[in-house]
Amino acid sequence: MDWTSFFHVMFMSVYTFAMVMVSMYGLHRYIIVYLYYRHRKNVPLAPGKFDQLPLVTIQLPMFNEQYVAKRIIEKACQIDYPREKLQIQVLDDSTDDTVQIAAAACEEARAHGFDVEHIHRTDRSGYKAGAMENGLKSAKGEFVMIFDADFVPAPDILMRSIHHFTNPKVCVVQTRWEHINRYDSLLTQSQAIYLDGHFAIEHVARNRSDRFMSFNGTAGTWRKSAIADAGGWHHDTLTADLDLSYRAQMKGWKFVFLPDVTAPAELPPEMNAFKAQQFTRSRPSSSAGRRVGPRRP
Repeated sequence: MDWTSFFHVMFMSVYTFAMVMVSMYGLHRYIIVYLYYRHRKNVPLAPGKFDQLPLVTIQLPMFNEQYVAKRIIEKACQIDYPREKLQIQVLDDSTDDTVQIAAAACEEARAHGFDVEHIHRTDRSGYKAGAMENGLKSAKGEFVMIFDADFVPAPDILMRSIHHFTNPKVCVVQTRWEHINRYDSLLTQSQAIYLDGHFAIEHVARNRSDRFMSFNGTAGTWRKSAIADAGGWHHDTLTADLDLSYRAQMKGWKFVFLPDVTAPAELPPEMNAFKAQQFTRSRPSSSAGRRVGPRRP
């Protein structure tokens, strides 16, 4: 066989392998769509209501979020839940003015009677996953709700989701991301379409057909005992939220996804911000957060 024939065979082999892999991925997508249409009417219902609302800790992990830090702390305080049953933890790994802004916002919230704890780390070990694991040491709640700094949760989000935990096997209630700036640019519209497909189709298909799904790192609530039972947050992995999700489900815990309960957030409006976000997501721990770079509210 001459060199021309050799390279031709090698090229065709690589090309065929790539096409087979793409076809398998496409088949997977068709299966997801099939599962969605088959199970879309299996709407999850809370089996009951708590006679006494449980204590809930809201964790707000942030890193250099100077333009949105105060907003998310204020929005967390506006969540409609008995004040004596709510603890707010600001998990601040920042190295810029965010530290002072968050501390001042926490002090103001405490002056209005809210139980708000500002936890500032300087070593950033484990990134976001490490910050949340550290926060659990002083978390008072039986359940832990998590919001990234660029989210703007509605006041009723906790009351619309907490009662699903009356099922003792449920470890996570995940809500759907919505987009504040969906129509700002072609880039934000494209991201919104992609994320809507992930949440509205794939999550619904997986969850309602009793298949494994992943916690998305934010806009959801964990049962604290399930985190401990699954081994806690591990930050020696590329995707800490996916890792914990699968460890919990392999131990028999169940997820609930609520597509009708939404949590608005901001999308990167410019290509540089979008590239930086994707780079951040590929660093050790998905956990490094959704938003990167300063964004004005």
